Amino acid sequence: MPEGTVLSVVTGSRAYGLDGEGSDVDRRGVFVIPTPMFWRLDKPPTHLDGPMAEQFSWEVERFCVLAMRANPTVLECLWSPIVEHATPVGEELLAIRSAFLSREAERTFAAYSDDQFRRLESRGGEPPGPDARFAAEPRFRKMTMHLLRLLAGGLHLVRHGEPLVRVDDGLRARLLAVRHGATGWQEAKRWRAELTGELSAAIAGGSALPDKPGKDVIEDFLMRVRRSAL
Repeated sequence: MPEGTVLSVVTGSRAYGLDGEGSDVDRRGVFVIPTPMFWRLDKPPTHLDGPMAEQFSWEVERFCVLAMRANPTVLECLWSPIVEHATPVGEELLAIRSAFLSREAERTFAAYSDDQFRRLESRGGEPPGPDARFAAEPRFRKMTMHLLRLLAGGLHLVRHGEPLVRVDDGLRARLLAVRHGATGWQEAKRWRAELTGELSAAIAGGSALPDKPGKDVIEDFLMRVRRSAL
């Protein structure tokens, strides 16, 4: 783990309950840099890769900013069911995780999924076409599955007020059917349209999310972290 790590979790397929034989172990973390390093002209890094494969970490302030902006990947870190390492600072960060939620998530989850689906469809438009590509390319199906999972997670977030990380058995079966090709491209597109419609209806009907994140709570946490790292 990077020096100063306060939180390290497993994300991706293993956290979602969608892993199979040979699935990567995706690790995400949060680290704290000693406060005096910010007094220099050359600022410390906001993120780090490694040292293990598929490991990525954010400096605590950058993590907080992204979480307040409802970055889906960052929010999932706070709700991952697989916490491998947590110092007292990391435990406190998890304890205030609800403060990062706001209706900004309605936009980010839907916008990210829509953007990635457009890219996927654009790639599928190349020969031999999306149906054949979906049937032949496991990576294409895996990406489709995760985008559908993201939409389902956004719907759960709006309805229940917290991210969905580990999926239940029913949703898991449907998602794995996409990944393994038992569900075809056209059916996956119809499911996407259904989820998009349900998400729009849930937002219009009254979201369970607060209008704004708890900035005071987050800022108080960050200031105490900076003082303790002097």
